[in-house]
Amino acid sequence: MTFAYRGLASASLLLAMGLPALAQTDVKIGYALAPDSHYGVAAARFEEVVTAETGDDFAFKHFPSSGLGGEREVIEGLQLGTIEATIVSSGTLANFVPDTGVFDIPFLFRDLDHARAVLDGQIGQDILAKFDDVGMHALAWGEQGFRHITNNRNAIETPADVEGLKLRTMENPVHLAAFNAMGAAPTPMAWPEVISSLQQGVIDGQENPLSVIVSVKLDEVQKYLTLSGHVYSPAVLLVSGPFWAGLDDDQKAVFEKAAAEAVAAMRDYVDNVETTGVETLRERGMEVNALSPEQKAAFQSSIASAYEGYYQTYGKDLVDSIVNFE
Repeated sequence: MTFAYRGLASASLLLAMGLPALAQTDVKIGYALAPDSHYGVAAARFEEVVTAETGDDFAFKHFPSSGLGGEREVIEGLQLGTIEATIVSSGTLANFVPDTGVFDIPFLFRDLDHARAVLDGQIGQDILAKFDDVGMHALAWGEQGFRHITNNRNAIETPADVEGLKLRTMENPVHLAAFNAMGAAPTPMAWPEVISSLQQGVIDGQENPLSVIVSVKLDEVQKYLTLSGHVYSPAVLLVSGPFWAGLDDDQKAVFEKAAAEAVAAMRDYVDNVETTGVETLRERGMEVNALSPEQKAAFQSSIASAYEGYYQTYGKDLVDSIVNFE
């Protein structure tokens, strides 16, 4: 008897006994970027591991490229239980779990290794646990990499070069405070609106990691890329609170394992783009410059007033513990 026939026979037997056939649980997973982005790579690995461990228990349905709406709408869908999973940038999350905003403080992390160690350690895990209080369950920290500025107005070398620059930012008070302190004109905007707004001149530029800049081909609508590395941009793999509550312990363990492997795939993608992305964008025609340590120091000085606000919001001890983490 073939496997398929046995499955049909089992289903028929259940129906004959008056019992329902076992149904798959749908897992709608939405994210802002394309399937070939770091989000898409992570989502694919997430599904692959869950399916390998649980067979046909779960049926994944992917909604890339904001197919379920902007990040805020998707997060609200998780809270309501109408969407099961997402991979989402940290910028929007500060509106739901304010403590996530501490990782968006400019010039907080030395490099990727420093950032990953903090997020995977006690500080990062304590913040992930807070999502359980707002209708979601956070499985793991992913990442996008360090954020850089692109624009169509001018190359950026000093804080004066961003004066009045209409720059799309996420709906993130930490980012807004920093760019306001620099003298830019930060413009919060949901991601699905960004490309058309750049094309129409509604905004001059935006800031994102190379993983995003390359994958969405921002070179087609932006002339200048400044490797500012002003903010490290984490991401989070989230599932709906109601969905998580409906899983048994074995299933929860599988989802946690799948999330860990998804994050590993995402970080591999980021590592590759950090190595090859700049050359790719130059080949596509972007004018690229990198801030020197001295130039970065000037930008840090320009946001000193914002840092005072960060200390009040998150506590100087926490900020310093992240900066000095070894």
